[in-house]
Amino acid sequence: MNGICLKYPILGLLLLLPLAAHAAEAPVPNLEARIAAFEAQRQGAGPDARSRAIMEKAARDLAAALPDPGLAVGSRAPGFTLPDAHGQPIRLADLLEQGPVIVTFYRGAWCPYCNLQLKSLRESLPHLEAYGAHLVAISPQTPDRSRAQVEKDDYPFHVLSDLDDSVMKAYKLYFELPVEVRDLYKGNFDLDIEAYNGAGRHGLPVPGTFVLDRQGIVRAAFADTDYRKRMEPQAILDALDAMQ
Repeated sequence: MNGICLKYPILGLLLLLPLAAHAAEAPVPNLEARIAAFEAQRQGAGPDARSRAIMEKAARDLAAALPDPGLAVGSRAPGFTLPDAHGQPIRLADLLEQGPVIVTFYRGAWCPYCNLQLKSLRESLPHLEAYGAHLVAISPQTPDRSRAQVEKDDYPFHVLSDLDDSVMKAYKLYFELPVEVRDLYKGNFDLDIEAYNGAGRHGLPVPGTFVLDRQGIVRAAFADTDYRKRMEPQAILDALDAMQ
């Protein structure tokens, strides 16, 4: 093929065009619509009144405790080195040397809203990579939990574990799950956070996403204590495009 490209340079260019065209033509997922469809399917299967009251109080308390979660646009993102799903250390500084980085924090493999977001980001990868960007997803869960998630859902991006909660705290997203919510999760939903995060660890991040330029400056950010709200893939692409 190299000989053909050298002899017929226009033909060589045409042979490369389908790859770029495929990325450009693939639709960008609408995460809000995907979440709305998920919630419509679950309608009528929500928690009972007592459980709902506990969760609503916890949501109000969290919103009051973290009225403006996450890093501000224009700030410098703290560096980190975290293990991936296979225990290999990944440094933010190394990724920034290669291009922009999207850092997204999620609660864990047990969270259906997080899984919808990660699926949408996976489908958006051709668009992100067209800007030379890397995607990093961080949760407090242990690497073995992340490895099972990566293998099950076929995530080709970095899935990292914040095992001492330091990165979630540095990005101003960390909170402790209240005891009454932990008990509710265990008793009503058969969900033990410690089984994902490790013994004695009940911390979670407010879901947040940050688009970093190559200098590590936050160029776009989204974080909301309402875990049902996430940054749209199109908003990430708009931020990357504005950096060109």
